[in-house]
Amino acid sequence: MNYLIGIDVGTSATKTVLFDDKGCVVASSSREYPLYQPRNGWAEQKPEDWREAVLDTLSQVMTKSGVLKEDVKGIGISGQMHGLVMLDEKNEVIRPSIIWCDQRTAAEVEDMLELMPKERWIEITANPPLTGWTAAKILWVRKNEPENYGRCRHILLPKDYIRQVLTGVYATEVSDASGMQLLDVPGRCWSEEVLNKLDIDPKLLGTVFESCEVTGTLLPEIAERTGLSTETKVVGGAGDNAAAAVGTGVVKDGTAFTTIGTSGVVFAHSSQVTIDPKGRVHTCCCAVPGAWHVMGVTQGAGLSLKWFKDNFCQDYVEEAQKQGVDVYDLINRDVSQVEPGSDKLIYLPYLMGERTPHLDPDCRGVFFGLSAIHTRKHMLRAIMEGVSYSLSDCNDILKEMGISVGEMMACGGGGKSPVWRQMLADMYDCHVKTVAQTEGPALGAAILAGVGCGIYESVEAACDALISEDKSTGPQERQAGLYKKYHQLYKRLYENLKDSYKELSAL
Repeated sequence: MNYLIGIDVGTSATKTVLFDDKGCVVASSSREYPLYQPRNGWAEQKPEDWREAVLDTLSQVMTKSGVLKEDVKGIGISGQMHGLVMLDEKNEVIRPSIIWCDQRTAAEVEDMLELMPKERWIEITANPPLTGWTAAKILWVRKNEPENYGRCRHILLPKDYIRQVLTGVYATEVSDASGMQLLDVPGRCWSEEVLNKLDIDPKLLGTVFESCEVTGTLLPEIAERTGLSTETKVVGGAGDNAAAAVGTGVVKDGTAFTTIGTSGVVFAHSSQVTIDPKGRVHTCCCAVPGAWHVMGVTQGAGLSLKWFKDNFCQDYVEEAQKQGVDVYDLINRDVSQVEPGSDKLIYLPYLMGERTPHLDPDCRGVFFGLSAIHTRKHMLRAIMEGVSYSLSDCNDILKEMGISVGEMMACGGGGKSPVWRQMLADMYDCHVKTVAQTEGPALGAAILAGVGCGIYESVEAACDALISEDKSTGPQERQAGLYKKYHQLYKRLYENLKDSYKELSAL
């Protein structure tokens, strides 16, 4: 039998999964690492942590599985998008990676808009200049750390740094490169016009591949350390959301998914380039050759719940350890005891600024309506509802753009929660479904590897064969009506606070 590996370099951990060619999990391993916040609104990670996590988990899945190295035909890599990895001439990491949720680059975004109008940015890169995307981070380093920029010989994204570690190849692929603000998204290649405007040497950037194209094979020293073969192929892979789309079967028009991980995403497939002229949602190349996707992003989705859990729910953690259960199962149990609307408590999930629909790096989280009646359970439910309102904002924009979705797949850690799926079904007013296959981005990356190795005819054919529906949650009329009222107030709160956020940022 043939085997494939999917690697997902996430924000909180790397997960590596070994699959057989029927899409069944043979072995998996994960390893966590820290996120660093040197200042308010900044977010960094050490690429060396990703490297060690990948090499360790690769070794572990091979040891656990007992699979012959010659039978592992391909590796696909998925990972967090937008992060800036800079290497020197010896391939050493120059500085910690400025990752996707970092919001330090507001001045650089303004610089980009002076170089070229917003409308032209959208025409070429399908998106306006964004604080979280890679181009603004490159400019920030050049302005604030000129010595580091002067040493830079290679600019890579997080998963593409892992590719370089595994294969020695400097490359990226279209889905992840779409989030750098340097790619001609309709043309699926680096934009000469953008690179000239920003004065970025194209030699710093890797070769652009399609997601299922083979980019290289394992280096001998990597093969020896991990127990794999030098014949094992590494394909382009995909950004985390594009890989999750493949892993949930969202590879055809009319299909979409919501993921609640650290960030939250509403993602719809499109065989045509569909761009929001207001720049509220992102259009990128997707992992299916010749197709694109449109997605709205909530910066602080699962992050909001994790932040609250880590800081205010230590007794939940201790109880979960005693019972041998997931702490989020206990949280879901208590949240289900609170009525929808959280007794008039609303949460704004802007811990790391926001992307959709506000594109505002200065907004911050808020509990609105807090009173003596509220308990911790109310606050937990309000957090889940606030994230759901934000995701509903994303879905509303897709509808406005004419992207019609009859049902929504749910994935990510939050997608496992029946309470959260019910909230989404009520707010979207459609069925929210899960698939039986739970590995999401890792499975998507492995499928792309299988296509590249010739095991599957195409991405679409592989998804048809490997992915099946599991649970389905429908909207409840009373709750849906209540959430519509709360959602209107939720949207007004941002408008009312917008100027105050700017004042707070300037203090």
